[in-house]
Amino acid sequence: MTYLRKDHELPLATSVWGWKFHHLGIPVNDPIPGEKHYPELGIFVKGFYDSPYGVEWMRFEPSCKVHDLVKQLPHLAFVVEDIFKAVEGKELLGEVNSPSKGLKVAMIVHNGTPIELMEFVNEA
Repeated sequence: MTYLRKDHELPLATSVWGWKFHHLGIPVNDPIPGEKHYPELGIFVKGFYDSPYGVEWMRFEPSCKVHDLVKQLPHLAFVVEDIFKAVEGKELLGEVNSPSKGLKVAMIVHNGTPIELMEFVNEA
C-alpha cells in the first residue's frame, strides 16, 4: 500500500509514530562566526543553541567519522521514545551510538536522505 499524504496532514513520523522534531542539520564547508567545536566528534556546530527554529549548521573535520551522506546532505532530526523500536525495518547508517551522556543516536536513510533519530536517556 502506498502512503499519500494530503496537503493539510502532518507526516506519519509526527502524527502517528509520535516522533518530535528536534533540528535540521545543514552541512557547510566554510567556518561560521561563533561556531562551537566538538573535537571529540570532529565537528563544528552553529545554531543549535540559539536558533529558535532548530536550524543547525555543521562543518566536519577531514578525520570526522560521520557517514559521508550526513556530511553532504541536510538531515532532519527527531526525538523518539525508543530508538531501537524506531529503527526497526529502517536502513541504518552505522550503529546506534551514544555521542554524549544521556543520548542515544541513530542515522537512518529515507530515499537517499539522512534522518537522525535521538533518544534522551535518563541516566541516574
